Amino acid sequence: MSRLTIENMKVEFPSRRGSVVAAQEVGLELASGEILGIVGESGAGKSTIANAVMGLLEPPGIMPEGRVYLEGERIDNLPYERMRKIRGKRIGMIFQDPLTSLNPLQTIEEQLTETIMAHLPVKEAEAKRRAIDLLSQVGIPDPEIRVKHYPHQFSGGMRQRVVIALSLCAEPDVILADEPTTALDVSIQAQILDLMRKLVKESGVGMIIITHDMGVISDVSDRVMVMYRGKVVETGPTRKILSDPDHPYTKSLISAVPRPDKRMNRFPLVEYIEEAGVPSKPLDIKTHWLGQSRDFVKDHQGPLVSVKDLAMRFTTVRSMLPSKRKYLNAVDGVSFDIENGEVFGLVGESGSGKSTVARLICGIYQPFAGEIFFDGTELTSLGSRIAVNKYRRQMQMIFQDPFSSLNGRMRVRDIVAEPIRFHKLASSRSEVKAIVNDLLDHVGLGAMAGPKFPHEFSGGQRQRISIARALATRPRFLICDEPTSALDVSIQAQILNLLKDLQEELGLTMLFISHDLPVIRQVCDRVGVMRNGKLVEVAETETLFEMPKSDYSKHLLDLMPRLQGL
Repeated sequence: MSRLTIENMKVEFPSRRGSVVAAQEVGLELASGEILGIVGESGAGKSTIANAVMGLLEPPGIMPEGRVYLEGERIDNLPYERMRKIRGKRIGMIFQDPLTSLNPLQTIEEQLTETIMAHLPVKEAEAKRRAIDLLSQVGIPDPEIRVKHYPHQFSGGMRQRVVIALSLCAEPDVILADEPTTALDVSIQAQILDLMRKLVKESGVGMIIITHDMGVISDVSDRVMVMYRGKVVETGPTRKILSDPDHPYTKSLISAVPRPDKRMNRFPLVEYIEEAGVPSKPLDIKTHWLGQSRDFVKDHQGPLVSVKDLAMRFTTVRSMLPSKRKYLNAVDGVSFDIENGEVFGLVGESGSGKSTVARLICGIYQPFAGEIFFDGTELTSLGSRIAVNKYRRQMQMIFQDPFSSLNGRMRVRDIVAEPIRFHKLASSRSEVKAIVNDLLDHVGLGAMAGPKFPHEFSGGQRQRISIARALATRPRFLICDEPTSALDVSIQAQILNLLKDLQEELGLTMLFISHDLPVIRQVCDRVGVMRNGKLVEVAETETLFEMPKSDYSKHLLDLMPRLQGL
């Protein structure tokens, strides 16, 4: 008997503008001890299937057709209270967005303990011990201390590990993992995937991994199901699908995976199958609004961005007595330069300080020590808001978590238009509207996305909104903090080609932060490797990948997932 069975599932979202079919004619069998991977573009319906199985479709979503069976028992028609007892206990879920799936008002200990005690016959002391053990299993350092912290005190990758611990704490029969490694660096990703394989092998749990990372699929799954526009287009053993796919969409999808072994000039784009139409036209940067003359001063000779002895620490234990206070040194004496027109990459484990460096440069955090120079001006000494805004227009940031960085009460067209209006980059409402529609087209969403709200989009689509907003001021320096972590390979190829075009034609300078080493190899000119808040190595990209000097860099490269057949 299979652990989980789905028969002819259809999911739709009725609205005043008509009904949107998110998934249709979906069927699958998940056996005990099996890992099934579901891949496809952002918005293909992958996460919708998982939410439908859990009975967590966001209103007004409904499942008008199909059946879901858990070990032979039909569960899609169960009353709310019975379904509530199944969630967590028999079906665990790792959600795509770790920040919104954790309670910001409770410590990690409170959330883990509550879940354990709700589903297992243990007392509070035992539940707390299990909570610490789970954090240790998923790679959280100092779990006895960190368990007392709140979600906002963790990096994106560390929050993802906490969510994974939450899904495991009740020892479920089936685990639905929606992008479980999206925010994880390669070392923690390898650890988490090993943990998942061990869990499936030893306990016989059935697992569905929903991901856009083909390397993860190659590394961990037994079978693969490929989805496109809400339909299953191909299913089969992992090795067969990755090495010899039958469907043209699958072939095109695999060809767009970044190569870990060599650098290419451009990313291959996914060729859409006939009924899907064609992608938007390539960007003509010479006549496009983004390529028009900008009034930035460029008479400074030297690096565009320079950080010297940068340091940042956060208080972990507060006390009235200074001697009893404890601090976390998130960034410790980091120095590097980014030349005009260069793409500088930062890699390292989750929590190594990469995102903190980005936030320091763009002014979200104030450094504990050190200096930050932009175009020869020391930014931390700027006093007036006018002076600060002048430089903030020239640098924009694409954040790691697209959902929390977008205002949920604003329509997409207003989110993208806000920086244009604030910096007075257009002379009329019609011009603003035209620019916004064009930006949405070039990040693969289209003008029809404008009237919608962020919650109406998938995680990858929300990231594209963030990228469109970042490009809206025609920035000179773009900070990309995991800009493709939530994107499937097809949209990733489109976005990275767009960023490459902008970088080459406009002389755009970028700080590119990512845990995806194949993407780093394709995008960056130089790379800095961070560990525990320190910069352990800086080298030309090809030099780092072919002849890394530090043992830690070699360790990261050894853990890099490699797609079968590439």
